[in-house]
Amino acid sequence: MRKWVLRAFFAAALLAVALVALYSVVNPPITHTIWSEQRRLGEVDREWVPFDHIAPVMARSVVAAEDARYCQHWGIDVTAIRAALAEGGQRGGSTISQQVVKNVFLWQGRSWIRKALETLMTPLVEAIWSKRRILEVYLNVAEMDEGVFGVEAAARQYFGVGPDALSARQAALIAAVLPDPKGRSASRPSKFVRQRAAQIRDGAATIRADGRSACFED
Repeated sequence: MRKWVLRAFFAAALLAVALVALYSVVNPPITHTIWSEQRRLGEVDREWVPFDHIAPVMARSVVAAEDARYCQHWGIDVTAIRAALAEGGQRGGSTISQQVVKNVFLWQGRSWIRKALETLMTPLVEAIWSKRRILEVYLNVAEMDEGVFGVEAAARQYFGVGPDALSARQAALIAAVLPDPKGRSASRPSKFVRQRAAQIRDGAATIRADGRSACFED
């Protein structure tokens, strides 16, 4: 029994390494979240776009909004986790890298099994993928409106432009939607979303000025 358990463990580990290595150069064809929303809604809006075709301010806005220390950690941000615990769990401690692992390789929802797998796989993704690649995948698989996945679809739906033409204001509004894409809108922003977008816009400028965007910018 122990032998079969060990074999299963090593087979799963090898599969994980193989998938992570494959997706370092091949774009993930679908994710569990996209598949489940496609089943629920009938269709989703998504189109992959290379990182070079995305406005740099969009990448900076997402990092400023979701993971300002993105270039300073190895996938698990201990500082953010401690801050989240200190605030009684009122804020999230997940990094962009962890969100990519959850979106691409795992599933949504709160469970210790998923969180354990996410914690194990995130350093593997960080070891094999570049920071630029992690952010590219995130910008293409994150849900940014109900049934709208990725920045290309979001830019078209919200503002009628391509992702390369997004302004600082538009990018900040999209980033402000990310924590709650079904409850927030970038084209019809609430007062809270507008205020959050203003903070993100300032944060995006700050991380560019102080070098915290260097790991994913040329």
